[in-house]
Amino acid sequence: MKIKTTVAALSVLSVLSFGAFAADSINADQAQSRQAIGTVSVGAVSSSPMDMHEMLNKKAAEQGASSYRIIEARSGDHWHATAELYK
Repeated sequence: MKIKTTVAALSVLSVLSFGAFAADSINADQAQSRQAIGTVSVGAVSSSPMDMHEMLNKKAAEQGASSYRIIEARSGDHWHATAELYK
């Protein structure tokens, strides 16, 4: 029984810790009150929009950003997106 409790607790903690470091997607109005710290780009073949947001979120968090705003996106067989990062 202890193993099940431990596994459940670790699962909950891993979800909470991931959420603590995730960057938020914001709009242009929200970006005006924040300090820009750079840009990131992502691209993939045959992927979903959710994957694009996940990839941008990961890159933004790696750069120390608390939020990002998508400033360019292209779709098709090969999609590409660029986002501005904010503190």
